[in-house]
Amino acid sequence: MYTIHMSEKKITVLDLLDLDLQGHNSLNMRCIAGRSGLSHELTVTDINRPGLALSGFYESFASERVQLFGRGESAFLKKIEDEGLYDLIKTFFSYDIPCAVFSNGIQPSEIFMTLAEAAGCPVLTTDLVTTEFTQRLLRVFSDLFAPKKTLHGVFVEVYGVGILLTGDSGVGKSETALELIERGHRLVADDIVEIRCVNGNSILGQGANKFISHHMEIRGLGIINISQLYGVGAIREQKEVQMVVKLAAWDQNKVYDRIGTEGQTTDLLGVKIPLIEIPVRPGRNLPIIIEAAAMNERLKSMGYYSAKEFNQNILRWIESGVAQRAYFGTEDII
Repeated sequence: MYTIHMSEKKITVLDLLDLDLQGHNSLNMRCIAGRSGLSHELTVTDINRPGLALSGFYESFASERVQLFGRGESAFLKKIEDEGLYDLIKTFFSYDIPCAVFSNGIQPSEIFMTLAEAAGCPVLTTDLVTTEFTQRLLRVFSDLFAPKKTLHGVFVEVYGVGILLTGDSGVGKSETALELIERGHRLVADDIVEIRCVNGNSILGQGANKFISHHMEIRGLGIINISQLYGVGAIREQKEVQMVVKLAAWDQNKVYDRIGTEGQTTDLLGVKIPLIEIPVRPGRNLPIIIEAAAMNERLKSMGYYSAKEFNQNILRWIESGVAQRAYFGTEDII
């Protein structure tokens, strides 16, 4: 099809620390011990609260997860340290743990950090409360470990609907997208679009390279910067892919769907996305057709199907006898 490659990136604790997360996505983490273990790979997209493990119960211990110490775990850790039960902590670090994170700005004891250093386990701290940090980290994991691939195409937002324009090179994808931008719609990415599957049922798309994703190549004109020409209101960083529009050269021998009752779909990372094929030939106003397709898709999401209603109206018209009289004449029917 139009796939370039699948993403198989490995994530380490250091990668997690180096993520450029802003605002409500920021994890506010810093490493305070065990820097030698920052190369540990994160293989599980979940979190473990190690209270039971610290008490000595290691049956079904999820050691491969990020170990999160909230107020409760930190208080229990202090208690066993005050009682001199250091073997419990040593047993904890005997497992292959990717990292330990202390929330609420809590600083672990020197004993804990010394044992972490000896085990090569990174110890991180964040000023976020436990619940907020958990939500943010799981959201980051969902994004980092989501199945990904890159496609050739142009991704635009039309009337709030994310539309991926595909087709052979030179068919007019960029020119069509440029006209849509001129009409007030927004560009997400041109030429190379990275998509990822989130929560198993949503496909998010963005530019594969954020530095050039809002530039567009127009044959005969060259490279243009959409954000500079049309303003920041004409671009968007990412958007859910809700429709795929395939632009193809007109084939007079091909029978095209003229009613639209048989909805086509295409598979993107295991998710079925509505597909519309639009034949391209001189004189066809593709931007207006795509705008109509976007509005029609919004109507479908609200439960209204124009093609189905048209069919039902035709059937009612035929059943009423009006069609028979118009075709046969009154005398023929009698």
